[in-house]
Amino acid sequence: MAKRVVILGAGYAGVEAALKFNKKGRKDDVEIVLIDKNPYHTLLTELHEVAGNRVGEESIRIPLRDIFRDTRVKVVTDLITGFDFKGKALTSETASYPYDYLVLAIGSSPNYYGIKGLKEHAFPLWSWEDAVRIRDHIESCFVRASQEEDEAVRRSLLTFVVIGAGFTGVEMIGELVHWSKKLCKEHGVDRREVRLVNADMADMVLPTLGGKNSAKAHRYMEKKGIEVILGACVQSMDAEAVHFGDSSLSTRTVIWAAGIRSASEVDETGLPTIGGPRRIKVDAFCRTQEPDVYAIGDVGGLADENGRPYAAMVENALQTAQGCVKNILADIRGKEPEPVKVKFHGTMVCIGNYYAVSDIMGRSLPSWLSIAMKFMVNAHYLFEIRGLDAPWNYFHDEILHRRQKTSFLQRHYTKMQPSWWGTLMRMFLGGWWFYEGVKKITDG
Repeated sequence: MAKRVVILGAGYAGVEAALKFNKKGRKDDVEIVLIDKNPYHTLLTELHEVAGNRVGEESIRIPLRDIFRDTRVKVVTDLITGFDFKGKALTSETASYPYDYLVLAIGSSPNYYGIKGLKEHAFPLWSWEDAVRIRDHIESCFVRASQEEDEAVRRSLLTFVVIGAGFTGVEMIGELVHWSKKLCKEHGVDRREVRLVNADMADMVLPTLGGKNSAKAHRYMEKKGIEVILGACVQSMDAEAVHFGDSSLSTRTVIWAAGIRSASEVDETGLPTIGGPRRIKVDAFCRTQEPDVYAIGDVGGLADENGRPYAAMVENALQTAQGCVKNILADIRGKEPEPVKVKFHGTMVCIGNYYAVSDIMGRSLPSWLSIAMKFMVNAHYLFEIRGLDAPWNYFHDEILHRRQKTSFLQRHYTKMQPSWWGTLMRMFLGGWWFYEGVKKITDG
């Protein structure tokens, strides 16, 4: 009789687990079911590009049917509301899903730390819907500011605050630097009126990348006109301002990127959690206290040899998914499980279109190489889950269909320019005319 493996969540960990079960369990009698409330997989690491209008919203959303079209994975779109571990079943309002093995890959959600007014008034950046909401709100602020006669209200509309100087916060404020230039031109707003602020309670930006990269990022951000406020702890927020104890910032836009916790569904499971992020407690094999129930990715609290949970990053999601699949298949085959180890190879952080910092295997790469590495890592991941079509679309959106203000050279090769096909002809004619001009000057 076939063993039924149910994977809950189609984030990085869930998709990886389903694909690995399909590949590694070909010779096993295994039924694979992937359940998610959305019919698509979201590239969470690229949310800032949609929120900052660099690319269209569909570029970071991949239909699950495309990912699993030629596999044995059965994709179910449903919202799970109940967990019956004794009866080995998940339930929704309309259906029940029995399982032999359950893999919890439900991801994470914003952590507001109980700060008054934050959940009601701030904009989180942790889902596809969040990114679209932020993009539309920012554009509406420019529209309203262009028509506003009250100077104080206008200043508030044009003040954009990103709380959190980690990866998400720095990348988000970097996108706003470039997009705000285009918005100013479109709506007749003086660029000097726009105020971009990145605040954090830490004493440096990007603290996980170390002092050298942090200092480089800090200098670049200030060079681009971003106000970096460190040691700032948010006390409360209302509809018109964010308060840092003894100081306040009048603004209509606060983007919250200062912390995450496990998805709220974790509270419904009743499983033991660890730490403030409330990640599910697991053993070295990614098993929870419930028989045949595993937790991976951001929701799993797998710890290193020092007892510290691994960081909630994509590499953690992919590697815990792979280890979990290996151990479930070992259990099905009557073999012993193996401890799951996570090895981080590095991180890249883009601050807008043209600058990035990175730490790859302990080495800091030049900005241009960091940008190239980020593109190649994203393209590799997309190829793994969907084949050649996905990287092609990715580079198309990033290079040929960029929405933000472009440079002089970019306007000649982007698809937004109708005469992109004439780039080579223009270069040839320009070079020839320059040569003829120099020749005439030298000939007197």
